[in-house]
Amino acid sequence: MSNLLTEEIAVSLKGRDFIGLADYSPAEVRYLIDLAIDMKRKQKSGEVFQPLKGKTLGMIFEKSSTRTRVSFEVGMYQLGGHALFLSRNDLQIGRGEPISDTAQVMSRYVDGIMIRTFAHRTVIELARAATIPVINGLTDLSHPCQALCDYQTVLEHKGRLEGLKVAYVGDGNNMVHSLMMGAAKLGMHISVATPEGYEPDAEIIRQAKENAAETGSRIHVCSDPKEAVADADVVYTDVWASMGFEAEQKERELAFANYQINEELMRYAKNDYLFMHCLPAHRGEEVSEGVIDGKHSIIFDQAENRLHAQKAIMAAIM
Repeated sequence: MSNLLTEEIAVSLKGRDFIGLADYSPAEVRYLIDLAIDMKRKQKSGEVFQPLKGKTLGMIFEKSSTRTRVSFEVGMYQLGGHALFLSRNDLQIGRGEPISDTAQVMSRYVDGIMIRTFAHRTVIELARAATIPVINGLTDLSHPCQALCDYQTVLEHKGRLEGLKVAYVGDGNNMVHSLMMGAAKLGMHISVATPEGYEPDAEIIRQAKENAAETGSRIHVCSDPKEAVADADVVYTDVWASMGFEAEQKERELAFANYQINEELMRYAKNDYLFMHCLPAHRGEEVSEGVIDGKHSIIFDQAENRLHAQKAIMAAIM
């Protein structure tokens, strides 16, 4: 990427929201990944880099988290800024205040908002009313911060992204939605296997395929885990019952019984495949201990890169 194009992208990102990867061009997505890698290099070498000195991020949590809270809070500190943790009970939205009012009030106090919530429309309404950048920390529809750090991690291990095949086996949830869109933006191929009735959102599939046509990516959805995993460079899974779907746990255990990532299934992947999981994981359920704790697993590299990818996002848009 030329220096001129890099500078143009850097300027174009200032003040933008980070709601989903669909809103960003392939060049912008790759810019953020490269920026994250540079942020990581700076942090590892002890170089002080504080472009957000004096700025504050308001963090709204309607869903609890380990990685999201710690990585955003530490990230803002390392960038020279400050982060405020705000649970639903800390805000008037817990008592019925419209999210648009919260957005306008917070826009007068802080320099950016990260929200981790259930309904995707909450983030859309927040961003629409706010006059400062809004970051989607997770919704039931998408998890773009995680997908960005995932592809950063793949690039670090494989040295490239274009042409690699990602296989996702499990629930067609928010995680796979963002992985599909990210793959389409980056020229990667992704094959998704889910049980009938648990497929990814049809509109997300359509959007991903539309973007894939521009980059040469292939998006494939099926019901056969072996078909999805065949010759995969990266194999990914998530819990069978995401937060908010715990009541369906037993029902989902039956539906996903043949969708476990285990040593037998991994024989269909490439010999040097990488195993990924966004965590938290249920060992012995969606993935066997032998795979998640084995030599192909890079789950903790992923977890670490949440810090660096989100620092890149915050630095770029704030």
